[in-house]
Amino acid sequence: MVSELPAVILRSAREIGQDFVGWRKILGLTAAQVADRADVTRATLRKLEHGDPSVSFHVVLRVARALGILDTLTAALDPLDTDLGRARAGQLERKRIR
Repeated sequence: MVSELPAVILRSAREIGQDFVGWRKILGLTAAQVADRADVTRATLRKLEHGDPSVSFHVVLRVARALGILDTLTAALDPLDTDLGRARAGQLERKRIR
């Protein structure tokens, strides 16, 4: 399954994994501490940090929360934070609540 993914997806998964490692190191946390805080196994965290795209989405969210960057991740994906998103906001069922 993973080998069938486009190269751009595999590259992004690796980059995101490296970003998680970067946040962990900047915060001075060990992998064991992050895994414990995220309630995932160390092996699962290792997969995420090495860019394994088969890691479940909930794991990404749990680790982001454990690193204190869940709000940052959520905000980065908000279409209302873009010119295009604001221009087409009427097409969204939700409105900005911040």
